[in-house]
Amino acid sequence: MTEVPGVTIVTRTNRAGTVTVSATDQGLPVDVQVAKSELRYGAQPLADEILRLCKAATVEAGARRRDQLAQSGVPVNILDRLGLPNRSQVAELEEELEEQETGPSSWLRPV
Repeated sequence: MTEVPGVTIVTRTNRAGTVTVSATDQGLPVDVQVAKSELRYGAQPLADEILRLCKAATVEAGARRRDQLAQSGVPVNILDRLGLPNRSQVAELEEELEEQETGPSSWLRPV
């Protein structure tokens, strides 16, 4: 995790390690890395994977931001009003996003 004052950034990578997205707690992707091998599956599956990873990174960054603010003494009701996710919400979303993870369209490997 990289932190800039006022911004929390989290990086998420797919299981294959071929797509990596870094996003802020506000949902702004700040870095996207794609292995060449991912391009063979087409634009839509790649876009879906990037969005899925961006959402996962955003939620985790928001939870980390919430933790930082809570440690600074911000009351829970204010944190809830800010819409920052708590750890249980992060766990639920990560489970949901794992189910959505796109896999290769073929199990065949190039020789």
